[in-house]
Amino acid sequence: MIPSIDPQEGRQSVQSLFIALGATLVAALSAQNIQPPKTHLKEGDMAPDFNLTSTAGGKVKLSDFRGKFNVVLAFFPAAFTNG
Repeated sequence: MIPSIDPQEGRQSVQSLFIALGATLVAALSAQNIQPPKTHLKEGDMAPDFNLTSTAGGKVKLSDFRGKFNVVLAFFPAAFTNG
């Protein structure tokens, strides 16, 4: 036999679960607040070499393209944020 659960009690349990998950998410995101290194680059300066993961999952290096292709670096500081 399955025990009966009061709907109000079940709702409170779900709310408590969501609050706990939200608090955990906020704590995890806050712990990742890593500041980028300071730079003195100005418009027109050559970009320093860096590595990134491509959309295909491989590693690409900026210097691999130097002298072969034009590269556009697009920076979106507020992307995927509420800012």
